[in-house]
Amino acid sequence: MTFDIVIIGYFAGFCTAIAQFPQAMKVIKTGDTQSISFGMYFIMTLGIALWFSYGVLLNNWPMILSNGVCLIPSIYIMYITIHNIIKSKKLPL
Repeated sequence: MTFDIVIIGYFAGFCTAIAQFPQAMKVIKTGDTQSISFGMYFIMTLGIALWFSYGVLLNNWPMILSNGVCLIPSIYIMYITIHNIIKSKKLPL
């Protein structure tokens, strides 16, 4: 019996990718991003984009798929957060 290590990559990617969706659903429903740290989400979204790019360069499908999916809610949350900051004219700290 052999164990394909890629399964761990796909499962880990699935877990981290779907972790963003509950926050995104809350933002979609309420539009409220006041309690979200702009700095943390910016750094995290940048990291996800870099992991996605790294996966593309390595042609590593678990990395490409998981980070590609994860970018969707992360970019949406960043967009709404920036929109709310501009609307309230408050700088994030």
